[in-house]
Amino acid sequence: MTAIPIRTRTIGTFLLLIVLSLLSRPTLSAATVDGLNIHWSTAGKGPNTVILVHGWTCDETTWRDQIPALSKSYRVVTLDLPGHGRSDSPKAGAFSMDLFARAVEAVRRDVNAQRVVLVGHSMGTPVVLRYAHLFPKHAAALVLVDGLVTAPGNPPGAPPLVQQMTGPEGRQARERFVRGMFSAATTPEMQTRIVSMMMAAPEATALGALNAVLDPAWQTGETLTFPVLGLYADKSTLGNRDVMKARFSNLEYVEIPETGHFLMIEKPEAFNARLIAFLDKQKY
Repeated sequence: MTAIPIRTRTIGTFLLLIVLSLLSRPTLSAATVDGLNIHWSTAGKGPNTVILVHGWTCDETTWRDQIPALSKSYRVVTLDLPGHGRSDSPKAGAFSMDLFARAVEAVRRDVNAQRVVLVGHSMGTPVVLRYAHLFPKHAAALVLVDGLVTAPGNPPGAPPLVQQMTGPEGRQARERFVRGMFSAATTPEMQTRIVSMMMAAPEATALGALNAVLDPAWQTGETLTFPVLGLYADKSTLGNRDVMKARFSNLEYVEIPETGHFLMIEKPEAFNARLIAFLDKQKY
C-alpha cells in the first residue's frame, strides 16, 4: 500500500476542518436595500407569514413577547429597520418612510412569502401604510399598533422636536421623550428594557427617523379596502378613529384597557389574543 505523504494528509485535514467550520456557522439573515444590509429573523413554520415592524429607535426585540405565541401557527418575521439594531445605517438625509418600506419588501422577498400581514408599532404604522401603498399586491392585511395615521405637526410655540434632540443636551432630551411614552402599566423592569433598547440607537438614527415620521410625504389619503386592525393603548391620543374609518373601509379598532404606548410589552397576553384572533380570520 502506498503511504500518503504527511504533508498531503495535513492539507486534507485542514480543508476538512474549514468545510466543517463553515457548515456549523449559523445562517446570517440579511436582506439588502440600497446597498444596506437589513437584519431579519424568523420563527415558526406556518403556511402564512406575519412581518412585525418596530417603532422609532427600537429594534426587533420589541416583539420578543409575541414570537412564542404567534409562531405556533404562523411564520413570524422580525427585522431591524435601516439604522436600527443590527441593520446598516443610511447616509445622513437618506432616512425616509419609502426606505423603510423598501427594506420590509427586501425582507419579504428573502423569506419568499407572496402575501403577508404587516404589523407596525408606533413609527412602524406609517412604515406599513407606506408599504401597502408601494407594494399593495403583497399586503394581505395591516395591524396598526398605537401608531400615527397622519404626520404629526410640531406643538405650537415649541422648538422643533429634532432641534430639541440635537447638541450637547440632545441625549437627555431624547431620554425624556422616551420616558414620556410610559404609563402606569409600564413597570420599572419594562422601562429599563425599553429605555436601554431605544437609547442604543445612534443620534443620527433618532434624528433621521424622526424627520421621516414628520415628513408628510408618506401620507397618501388613499382608501384601503383590505382588513385593518387598530390595536391601541387605553384612551390613546394617537388613534384618530374618524380618520381611520374614512381611510380603512374594513377597519376593526380595539383599545386594550390599562395600557400605554408599549401595549405589546405591558399586556402581552391580551395583545397576543387580539392579534391572533385577527390573524386567524385572514385568508391569504
